[in-house]
Amino acid sequence: MTRYLKLRKKALHMLRTELSGDLCYHGMAHTLDVLKVCNGYIRRGKLYGEKAMLLRTGALCHDLGFTVSYENHEEHGIIIALRLMKEYYFTPAQRKVVVGLIRATEVPQTPKTNLERILCDADLDYLGRDDYSRISNLLLKELKRFGVNLTAKEWRQKQISFLEEHRYHTPYAQKYREPVKQNHLLEIKDQLSA
Repeated sequence: MTRYLKLRKKALHMLRTELSGDLCYHGMAHTLDVLKVCNGYIRRGKLYGEKAMLLRTGALCHDLGFTVSYENHEEHGIIIALRLMKEYYFTPAQRKVVVGLIRATEVPQTPKTNLERILCDADLDYLGRDDYSRISNLLLKELKRFGVNLTAKEWRQKQISFLEEHRYHTPYAQKYREPVKQNHLLEIKDQLSA
């Protein structure tokens, strides 16, 4: 656990000091939200010891690549995560699990293990929550700051496509997040047709 706590301190410091202020969505708040959601899965699933540590490590590291580049941030994040894990004496097998976790969050998500399914669902948990609109607006603001200019109609169409294509991977998210996500989808479709 000491290894994880040291890595956590370093990763949070990197996010706090190295992320661009233009990252309205992919900022430290998002990483902390994903970590909080993962902790809920850890409690509900009674995940202990190494599995919990690796899931938390994946949550902390999954967007570290944004400290380097907006493009291909997963690959940059993997490089940073490997360096940190080596520094804090994670085993090669543990490093491999975390690399898989980070890679699984790339859209379209392709989780292969239970931990990967959990992290993917935690990463996009907000799609099925009441704060969806607020967080979605942060993403739009971020995209505009990085040169992606969308009209209101184009943004709604993009949201519809994303929500229709997205799938939750865990029974919890399928039961508790998917119905709320479907409501958001209907609302956006109504806005588009108004």
